[in-house]
Amino acid sequence: MDETVKPLRIPPQMSVYADKHTIFHLVQSMVSSLVIDQPDDPIPYLIGLLQRSSVDIPRIMLLGPPAVGKHTVAKKLSAELRAVHVTTDTLLQDQSELSVQAQQHTLTQQELPAELLIRLIEQRLTEVDCFNRGWVLEGIPQTRLQALALQQAGVIPEHVVMLEAPDDVLLERSQGKLVDPLTGDIYHQTFIWPLDDIIAQRLEKAPALSEKQRLAALQHFHCEVTGLRSAYQHVLKIINSDQPHTDVYQQVLAFVRTRRRSRTPRILLLGPPGSGKSHQARLLSEKYKMVDVCCGQLLRSVAADGSSLGEEIQPYLDDERPVPDSLVLQVLDQRLSQVDCSCRGWILHGFPRDLQQAKSLSQHQPNRVFFLELTDDVCLERLTLRTMDPVSGERFHAVTRPAPSSQVQNRLETRPEDDTHAVTHTLDQYRTHTAVLQSVYPDAVHIDADQDPHSVYEALESRLNIA
Repeated sequence: MDETVKPLRIPPQMSVYADKHTIFHLVQSMVSSLVIDQPDDPIPYLIGLLQRSSVDIPRIMLLGPPAVGKHTVAKKLSAELRAVHVTTDTLLQDQSELSVQAQQHTLTQQELPAELLIRLIEQRLTEVDCFNRGWVLEGIPQTRLQALALQQAGVIPEHVVMLEAPDDVLLERSQGKLVDPLTGDIYHQTFIWPLDDIIAQRLEKAPALSEKQRLAALQHFHCEVTGLRSAYQHVLKIINSDQPHTDVYQQVLAFVRTRRRSRTPRILLLGPPGSGKSHQARLLSEKYKMVDVCCGQLLRSVAADGSSLGEEIQPYLDDERPVPDSLVLQVLDQRLSQVDCSCRGWILHGFPRDLQQAKSLSQHQPNRVFFLELTDDVCLERLTLRTMDPVSGERFHAVTRPAPSSQVQNRLETRPEDDTHAVTHTLDQYRTHTAVLQSVYPDAVHIDADQDPHSVYEALESRLNIA
């Protein structure tokens, strides 16, 4: 019997439009700015914010241990992006009341209190040049507590770069550091040497810490790095600095030029039987709270719910016949239009299987498509060696997960769909339509599924934010 109260449905065109015009990012940015700045008159403030939002304003933090190359990269980056380069030294150069207080601590070689540092940063970043041109914050924050305090103060970076290198490399760099007295640019006898001989002739040895101080600074960074990464994990890029500085800079520049937008994930996960689609979909849905939509399970669920649509589907399942596309699409349209899918996003696997199905799914346009690639031989090995214990319902595999005892081994059964003939037939069908599906989704990402599940998951996760 049909339910009298049907789930609320949201037209799929709304999500597509929101993605196309970055509506979610725009609303999130506006609400965040309102709560942080609390303007007296919100309407003119929002109008100005909307006018300004047409230009991407850099908000970048560049972090890392001592001598990793933060200053060189930050200075070059701020010049390239025309953003304001902010360091602890530049904060102290201001003649404001806060800066004078901070200078008193530095004159007596006392550590700058975290609260005073946060107020200094907050004051500097709200000035006109930082507001209009953006900022590159070098070496700040240094601790997780500072990071959380900055977040509470409304200092939210768009990109955070963490440079890293082995300790022995960092210690060697700190010993050979040179500085240009005219520009303040940092060079090194081994790692970075100026191309201009005039600059090279005027270089001076930079003030250096003692070996004890260098080791203490490194130890302090190692104690804080995990907390800093956690605080900025969603906007963080870790880059190996133990390579030519031009390569490091290009990687940093490429990252900060990407713009992360809040998009509701609509993911298609395609691949041959045995490629691990169900397992990967479950892992991704658990972490990112999107809805795991397995077409086969969804059909069985609808068939069991007693609805009129379920009654139409049940005979096909009973006879192990393919459910007609028209019925499948009705089920998918109902599910993908529900509020949880529209708000949290979805990851669909088991559909589409051919060109016609892909075309029929067009109103629910995916914004990420992945193909899990696996050879037929590996697919056959994964599936035909699978067995199930009819007593416990547990699944085993002759190679990767053998039965724990001979008693269990003797009662194991092979499911009909895992028979060699059945798997070969399913594989042939998949290969027949693969090229066509790839042409429908030319921007799809191809993932090697012939590796351990965790590596496949990492490969998928690392590509979720590609625009």
